[in-house]
Amino acid sequence: MMTKSKKYLAEQIGQSIAKRRLAAGLTQDQVSEKLGIGYEAVSRMERGVTIPTVIRLAELAEIFGCGIQELLIESSDRPDDQAEQIKSMLAKLNSEDRNMILETIQKLYLRLKP
Repeated sequence: MMTKSKKYLAEQIGQSIAKRRLAAGLTQDQVSEKLGIGYEAVSRMERGVTIPTVIRLAELAEIFGCGIQELLIESSDRPDDQAEQIKSMLAKLNSEDRNMILETIQKLYLRLKP
């Protein structure tokens, strides 16, 4: 049986896989065909019932055209990983939009800080 933290991680990784699959315009059946597994196995990964192996994550990253780290960083609740994810998003924006987001984050931080 999975511990609460492992279950949470499995669910987060599953959500990341589902998000990438949908962004790639693929169905669970199409992904399962590419992996050579049943679509039920893809469904179980996406629901967090099972945690994919590193090899399976590499295969999924290849299918989705992303890095393995992207599937994992999106799933992490570690501050450094979350900062990396924000950095990646900000890099795609112009200076004015980045500044707007930074100001918003600062306001939220001041409102929520302990």
